Amino acid sequence: MNYLNYVIAAYAVFAIVLGWDFVSTQLQIRRELRGARLRAAREAARPGKHVGKDAANELTR
Repeated sequence: MNYLNYVIAAYAVFAIVLGWDFVSTQLQIRRELRGARLRAAREAARPGKHVGKDAANELTR
């Protein structure tokens, strides 16, 4: 029996899934970084919000 077509298809599916996993992770990282930058910009633009140096490094909810 010749399993060549099955092996080729299995490798092709593996490569597609591996590629999609990489691309979707990169997109998610970009989206999260953009959201963090936008939150930081909104926080910095808030009027009357003067934060000390130590409090600026504190995480917020």
